[in-house]
Amino acid sequence: MVVEIGPEAAGVVNARLRAPNREQQISDFMRAHPDAMAFLNGRDEGQTAADCAGLAGPNFKLWGLDQEFFGVSGYLFEQMLAAGPGPLASAQIKALAEQERAATQAALASGSPFDLFLLKVTDATLDQAGTAIDQDGGERAKALFAALRETRAIYQGSRTRTGDSNGRRARLMKRTLAAHFAEAPQARLLMKFGAYHLYKGYNPLGQRDLGNFVAERADGEGVKSLNLIVAGAKGALGGYAGVGRQVTAKTFDGTTKDGDWRKDVMLARPSNAPASDWFVVDLRQLRSADLEALTPEWRALIRGYDLAVVAPELSASTVLGARDAP
Repeated sequence: MVVEIGPEAAGVVNARLRAPNREQQISDFMRAHPDAMAFLNGRDEGQTAADCAGLAGPNFKLWGLDQEFFGVSGYLFEQMLAAGPGPLASAQIKALAEQERAATQAALASGSPFDLFLLKVTDATLDQAGTAIDQDGGERAKALFAALRETRAIYQGSRTRTGDSNGRRARLMKRTLAAHFAEAPQARLLMKFGAYHLYKGYNPLGQRDLGNFVAERADGEGVKSLNLIVAGAKGALGGYAGVGRQVTAKTFDGTTKDGDWRKDVMLARPSNAPASDWFVVDLRQLRSADLEALTPEWRALIRGYDLAVVAPELSASTVLGARDAP
């Protein structure tokens, strides 16, 4: 199962995936490392992965392809020190870890991710540490430090709207997936990402993202791939509420928006269909139609996905390890 988290975060989840107290272990990790992980710290996401692991058997693994999340620095420093770096690197990593602890306390107090170490530390400070880590840090520490800097660069680019952070992120995920394929070329994948990441062709952000990469690779190898989008017609979604804090449920209703493809699907469903039924639209059957007669949203959807699934209503999940949980 390939998911929208970083490789180190995936390692944390994999190590706890089959534990009888999995939720408690993830909760403890998130309290110790606020905002070190996205998505798989959610109760429903975590349960989905655990259910898949139970059904798939002992060979099941999570692959994380994304950059790490913005609260990950402290965990990465712990892993660097555990790898046994030399004295020069060790001194620098310990100094960064001390700064990270102070920054995390400030971010927990304010709730702002911009107070976290990753977004507060200067390039000069990281350059100095990087020089020492290159000298005697060892391969593991160097790889972790490179991951930290790549994560920082992506978030900084997104924050300042400079460079091509979306493209950089997409290229990182493709490289990481290619490395996994090199080690496990026969792997069968179930991928779960935000909808924009899995479009074939160009997605609405103008990127040839992960979905296109997988579809093209499958074509080149003569194997099958299927891209599907799952969305809710209305309901509630959990919105980010601050560092270490429980999500806030935000309601939405796509059935009230003209031009929204979800509204079109719900209007087209059979009149005798139960209200709780989910609906599947085979977009492949629509590619022979005159796409120019359709809305831009439908054209992008038909070209980008094979199937569209609409749930009539969604409910918001919650996250584990929130500091403001009851």
